[in-house]
Amino acid sequence: MKKLGSLVVAVSAVALVVAALAPAAARATYTVSATLTGAKEVPKPKGVPAGATGSFSGKYVENKTGGTLTWKLTYSHLSGKAIAAHIHSGKPGVAGAVIVPLCGPCKSGQTGKTHITKSVIDALEGGRAYVNVHTPKNQAGEIRGQVAAKG
Repeated sequence: MKKLGSLVVAVSAVALVVAALAPAAARATYTVSATLTGAKEVPKPKGVPAGATGSFSGKYVENKTGGTLTWKLTYSHLSGKAIAAHIHSGKPGVAGAVIVPLCGPCKSGQTGKTHITKSVIDALEGGRAYVNVHTPKNQAGEIRGQVAAKG
């Protein structure tokens, strides 16, 4: 009888551990990325150096209220210092509102972590979000790239 009691306790303990870990395993993780160039920026920036380019990468894990986004931004050959970078809502070729501030001022190689809402996740997964980097010369944005999300 003691063996049966010990077995029931052990099985119950395993069931509790599995139940506790199930919500964490059910959370979806996505990667995000964008290649930034001056040619993709809207409105068209002025005086962007030919080699101006950048990249945005990261991942987010969904939770009950949205998700946690961990990101990295790199860039080079801009017309000046990066005064800000954001994720904006908008389809390719369309300017949109800021939905996630990333940095300001920024430095190439900068990383960050922020909470994102379900509406931001919908924009990322629906191809309706872009990242851009702003400079003093091009305050509306100098380089831009549409964000691709993959699950």
